[in-house]
Amino acid sequence: MSSDNSSADDVRQVWDVVVVGAGPAGASAAYAAAVAGRRVLLLEKAELPRYKTCGGGIIGPSRDALPPGFELPLKDRVHAVTFSSNGRFTRTRRSRQMLFGLINRPEFDMRLVEHAQKAGAELRTGAAVQRVEQHGSAVPDRRTVALVLQGGETVLARAVVGADGSAGRIGAHVGVKLDQVDLGLEAEIPVPETVAEDWKGRVLIDWGPMPGSYGWVFPKDDTLTVGVISRRGEGAATKRYLEDFIARLGLAGFEPAISSGHLTRCRADDSPLSRGRVLVCGDAAGLLEPWTREGISFALRSGRLAGEWAVRIAEAHDAVDTRRQALNYAFAVKAGLGVEMSVGKRMLAAFEQRPGVFHAVLTGFRPAWKAFKDITQGSTTLGELVRTHPLAHRALMALDRRPAGGGEAGSGQ
Repeated sequence: MSSDNSSADDVRQVWDVVVVGAGPAGASAAYAAAVAGRRVLLLEKAELPRYKTCGGGIIGPSRDALPPGFELPLKDRVHAVTFSSNGRFTRTRRSRQMLFGLINRPEFDMRLVEHAQKAGAELRTGAAVQRVEQHGSAVPDRRTVALVLQGGETVLARAVVGADGSAGRIGAHVGVKLDQVDLGLEAEIPVPETVAEDWKGRVLIDWGPMPGSYGWVFPKDDTLTVGVISRRGEGAATKRYLEDFIARLGLAGFEPAISSGHLTRCRADDSPLSRGRVLVCGDAAGLLEPWTREGISFALRSGRLAGEWAVRIAEAHDAVDTRRQALNYAFAVKAGLGVEMSVGKRMLAAFEQRPGVFHAVLTGFRPAWKAFKDITQGSTTLGELVRTHPLAHRALMALDRRPAGGGEAGSGQ
């Protein structure tokens, strides 16, 4: 039903696409829909810019998914990675070409939002969605979704993209099911120039003491982002790991500017990506790489796909066409990101059992380091690597066959 014919619709504006959440996934979705010439509203419950617990590593797939003309606000360019196994067996590998870049999330996210705005999207901050309605008195017709905001205001849309995080309202409405939940703890530590110089261009990745855990140091000008991640339920051990890690690095004497925590959540294989005219992407869909828990590239890529398919859903005239477009979106996500996630799950399961093997291979076996470089630089993905390289495929199959409880977790050998 065209809004041009109805004075009621003039009062109650119907947006083509409303995106909920202005992180990388939401900003990418808003940009993609706005570039297609649609009327797009981007809702964000916080005021921008806002802090987000995140290492801030921008790997090749993230760079490739950015809008044309986007200039990364890089704080450092990484050419070297030091690997350690719970503080031992330290080895540094170097690359002439940049492996990945490091950003501060508030600045990066804000720039993405500005690109969406330049493309024509309208931003509203301080707007928290309380519930989603696709039927009932708030919905004028079957082609419209109603978002009821805190405070009672209703926003109407032909299509909605949920990018409001893994604990957001839109994922709950869609029925997103989560399979793996991890706890990340992070400290932003300002350091003197002499310490900062030590870390310039180099990151540290430390395989941790709990199965599947690891820590990182990412340098950003005069601040080191130091964090650890492990399975949820290991809260006290994870906190202890971070404290020990910081002390081991000789950073315990510096006061963190920010200390924060965050739960990362991975989708179950059968988790839905849509419901009616509502799509989810990024963290709201549980899309991230299960082994490294890298989420920015998944947010940018799934956000762009969600924005493109939301445009098609906005144009759909009936439930059958809406369903077809939603299924196409799910297929596009699963064919790319879903394959990477399934390989990542297998990598995590193997890493939990044999972290020492991973450490030895990454630091001592040249093809493994080349694969790491290729993935971070964006010339391949985890999924493509396993599909196209027989050696990588055979190695993963061999790790899959390892018996559970191999007794090597945390051994560092």
